[in-house]
Amino acid sequence: MEKRATFSNLWLAAAFIAPQMLLIFVFFYWPSGEALYWSLTLEPPFGGSNQWVGLQNFMTVFEDPKYWNSVRVSLTFAFSATVLSLAIAALLALFVDRRLPGHQVYKFTFFLPYALAAPAVGLAFRFIFSPDAGFVSVINNAFPGLWNPALNGYDAFTLIVLAQSWKMVGYNFIFFLAALQSIPRTISEASAMDGASVLRRMWDIQLPLITPTLFFLIVINITDSFVDSFGIVDITTSGGPARATELMVYKIYTDGFQGKDYSLAAAQSIVLMVLVIALTFIQFRFVERRVHYR
Repeated sequence: MEKRATFSNLWLAAAFIAPQMLLIFVFFYWPSGEALYWSLTLEPPFGGSNQWVGLQNFMTVFEDPKYWNSVRVSLTFAFSATVLSLAIAALLALFVDRRLPGHQVYKFTFFLPYALAAPAVGLAFRFIFSPDAGFVSVINNAFPGLWNPALNGYDAFTLIVLAQSWKMVGYNFIFFLAALQSIPRTISEASAMDGASVLRRMWDIQLPLITPTLFFLIVINITDSFVDSFGIVDITTSGGPARATELMVYKIYTDGFQGKDYSLAAAQSIVLMVLVIALTFIQFRFVERRVHYR
């Protein structure tokens, strides 16, 4: 029979949840409320009284073709980075799950990138993939102009996708490995005795059994691509060239902190929050149908 913890004193229960509720209020509800208020007013950049403008800021945002470009770039970036990161992490988890020599070292090595902050990852990739230094310079010497993120938008976009994917591989790897190790060995052994190959067992047996973990990681990776990619873009490409890597979160920064248009930036932040919530709802509404819970 399942045991549940109960509190005879409601004040004690409230004391336990108060710190968490305070953190949620201070770091989520309060800033969200301020952003919503600022999006409906005209905030002066250097202080002073604001002016109520209603939905004018949102109309300005939606009429700006540069903003729709950032939406397109953000969606492409999120799905590209998510697919690449999940594919690499699943492959690495399968290797470690087979207990290849040195698998304990692999666990630590694969998880290490997630411990790095996004700006650190962006700085590392900026130097690693610099067209004038490192191994990329050797390729450019053989094929001049083949890779140059500073001038080519496709190269710059590829760079931030690789950086974001590399940052999330370790996180995804840990969850994939835990899910694979939760599958009874007898299932894999029985399928192997029936003559199923490694790839066949992975596709027909292991993948369906870890779909709850896969669904969870899809939601987390897409959300992270929208809200935690600023550091990578700011350090590597600064939104360029020609706005090829200007994500929605980075446009909020440029309009708000560089352009001093706080109201427009607040409206964009509300749109970004609504978009992330909508994408999460769509995933729970349609993608979760294909999840097989054991």
